[in-house]
Amino acid sequence: MTRQEAAQYALDKLIKSGADKAACTVACGKKEEFNVEAGKFSLLRTLFDDSLSLKAICDGRKGVTVLNKIDKASIDTAVENCISLAQSSIPDDAEDIAEQIENKSFDQSAYGSDLDGLFRKTKEFIQQINDEYPKIILEGVVSEYNTAEITYLNSNGVEFHDKKEHYDMSSMFSAHDGEKSSSFNHYGASFASPKTPFIDIGMHRTLLDESVKSLDTRMVENKYVGKIIITPACDVIWSTLFGCFLTDRPLVEKTSRWKDALGTKVADSKLTLRLVPLHPGVTAGERFTSDGYESRDIDIIRNGVLTSFALSLYGSRKTGHQRAGNTAFVNIEVAAGDTALAQMIKDIDRGILLNRFSGAAPGPSGDISGVAKNSFMIENGRITDALSETMVSFNIVDILANIPAISKERSENGESILPWCCFDGVTISGK
Repeated sequence: MTRQEAAQYALDKLIKSGADKAACTVACGKKEEFNVEAGKFSLLRTLFDDSLSLKAICDGRKGVTVLNKIDKASIDTAVENCISLAQSSIPDDAEDIAEQIENKSFDQSAYGSDLDGLFRKTKEFIQQINDEYPKIILEGVVSEYNTAEITYLNSNGVEFHDKKEHYDMSSMFSAHDGEKSSSFNHYGASFASPKTPFIDIGMHRTLLDESVKSLDTRMVENKYVGKIIITPACDVIWSTLFGCFLTDRPLVEKTSRWKDALGTKVADSKLTLRLVPLHPGVTAGERFTSDGYESRDIDIIRNGVLTSFALSLYGSRKTGHQRAGNTAFVNIEVAAGDTALAQMIKDIDRGILLNRFSGAAPGPSGDISGVAKNSFMIENGRITDALSETMVSFNIVDILANIPAISKERSENGESILPWCCFDGVTISGK
């Protein structure tokens, strides 16, 4: 069966099998991938991926089934399982599917598969590392071309189609000099075509430079409260906001400290945070949600004021708040500030440039504690030594209210558009 036929067959089968409401998503994908290990090509492969996701609602009871086949026999079994799960689940009046507004098809195809170009750029990247960064060891590189065609149907008559096409690359690396070695680091990006050298995408070159500088490190002496600059390579702030304050679980369970904060100031007025799957800097962004709504860009925080939660249809019905315009929680944009990064650094007497954070999952209150990795001391307005085993701890609600500066510069990696953000009130401790 074709993708469209499989989706329609599954949807009809769900309704005939007793579902009051039903939805079905069918995705057919293809990936062509190069792997590099220890600086040498190790693998070329092509992967095909068909997936089917079913949702049935029977008397307010939800059943969900996911499988990786779209033949008729597999769909029949999946429908039976989905209905069975729905009938045995607990009723919940918040369960629903999207109403029909306007059905659409989206075409995010680019230039087609260019494996020769992808191979050349991957090979070029390896050579550039060898030539420009002799102390860097490429532990792994993956470069790939991805294409997918997705169909969503539901029993209210909603129908969406999307064709996606994009390239991805990721690298893992560390610096070595004799017996000295740096902590590993990684970087990834998405792009429409393999034209730009990998080394020049986003923060790639910056992180490579800093890995070499991290061969010699020192610990912070004593404990103090100071400033940190969070770079675009570190997502600890933004991932914590969505995980602890803004999405379904913390709001439905009422653990979010912002559950009653909509329309109020939750951050310094310098901060504007958006979810932007339609942004031209985002490669193959979400065009419709898993709930069955067309996606649109939305403000989450504007000039420090909380303007929207990031709720699904279920979360909105459960909490009484408005459903978010998208569910693209990786497509984050933070508005640029009015301070140059160089000036931000000059304005810090003692602090840290934080590239990577390693720590336990943050608590529901937003308390964060962990080790600063691939990070540097800022002393007397200058970036000085790389850090080792330095702890940082803070409460995210507290530091959001204390943002001395946001950089004019921003970095894009095909998923997010982020500046460098300075936060004050962070506890920094070493030996």
